[in-house]
Amino acid sequence: MASNGTSALSKTHRFDPDFTQSVINATGPKATPRVRKLTASLIQHLHDFARENELTVDEWMAGLELMNAAGRMSDDRRNEGQLLCDILGLESLIDEITYKLASEAADEPTATAILGPFWRKDAPLKEMGDSIVSGIDEEGHRTWMHGVVTDFKTGEPIEGAVLDVWHTAPNGLYEQQDPDQPDMNLRGRFTTGKDGTYNFYCLRPVPYPIPYDGPAGKILQALDRHPYRPAHIHFIITAPGYKPIVTQIFDRNSKYIEDDAVFAVKDSLKVDFKPIQKDPKADFDLTHDFKMATYEDAKKHSLVGATEESASGV
Repeated sequence: MASNGTSALSKTHRFDPDFTQSVINATGPKATPRVRKLTASLIQHLHDFARENELTVDEWMAGLELMNAAGRMSDDRRNEGQLLCDILGLESLIDEITYKLASEAADEPTATAILGPFWRKDAPLKEMGDSIVSGIDEEGHRTWMHGVVTDFKTGEPIEGAVLDVWHTAPNGLYEQQDPDQPDMNLRGRFTTGKDGTYNFYCLRPVPYPIPYDGPAGKILQALDRHPYRPAHIHFIITAPGYKPIVTQIFDRNSKYIEDDAVFAVKDSLKVDFKPIQKDPKADFDLTHDFKMATYEDAKKHSLVGATEESASGV
């Protein structure tokens, strides 16, 4: 964008050359500098997109209806608007921008990944060693997951860290999508003690298609793209004094690991499910540690975008 807020395109197109700047200039004096900057840039890019493609009223209305339909479908069990952002790569891009500087450090907190549209508030509180699985056939998928939550800078264990975890059933459905699963199945919250360790039973997840019955599915079909996500487990990790981590871990051997429909896979988040025989309640052993940054360290490493709003799913 040029320094005066007018792009090269807007200088050469055959439409009103002053219109976009007039809209930008309508912002009042009480707008904060950040709101002013973001809004001006958004208006400029939206207007340039419309002019570059000579967008018609019918096409604009179709896009508007797509957004409205996403809003009508969204509730506390499914966020279709967020799913639209996911398939367009926007949430993963914002995540990369936010955490790019931290990834260049000698050591770093656990990498983040998108929240996704299926997080639910107030998952059941569980004791260490509990299972988040109930009411479904779990044979062949049973997993004992364990590790430690530490301060990424000092390596010290973090007491009172809460791990909010959720994943799909072997049929590829989250519980709110599946009337045959108990409410809040495959979800739980675990709180670490003084040693920072955690352990619980879950399932080895499977790849699954994101929902095809809404605007996101229509876009994927129009773009001739597949809807599949690789096998993964979601986490939100919070602790007093630390920046929340919203992340996922991915089965290294899963199909679609190199072709995730929402572009969320990172190398540091790939994990190995190892066969286990010593535990009669588990088929696989999964070890994964989480490293958290204090708010002060997060600022030093430019982790300024991971707000509590994103961690709470708002």
